[in-house]
Amino acid sequence: MACIGIIVKLAAERTRRLTPLQLARLLRGAAAEKKAWDPVVIDVRDQTSIADYFVICEGETDRQVRAIADGMVEAAKAKDRKPLAVDGYDDAGWILLDFDSVLAHVFLPGERSYYDLESLWAPAAKRRRKAASA
Repeated sequence: MACIGIIVKLAAERTRRLTPLQLARLLRGAAAEKKAWDPVVIDVRDQTSIADYFVICEGETDRQVRAIADGMVEAAKAKDRKPLAVDGYDDAGWILLDFDSVLAHVFLPGERSYYDLESLWAPAAKRRRKAASA
């Protein structure tokens, strides 16, 4: 009987666990609640092994960038997920939240346009999809 109880607990835990896509959408939603500009989710599974998804957004000021990052962390903590690392919080020009399979990038507008991660990562995915369907 004890084994059945353990199996039921493990099965329940597995169904509560977020998939990487669900986590990315949760983080994007948390960013939108903090009035982030243009939050997007980019699927990078076929392009790199460092993450499955990037969440990219920006805030108008360093204070807002920190608030967006804080909102993302709080939303993840509510689902029992914590970032493995946080980088750039003090400067707040570009805050990186590492959730292992999801990397969240919160930028100031100038930083986002300078690094332009969307152009760097999204076109490669589109080219691969076109080549696979041809």
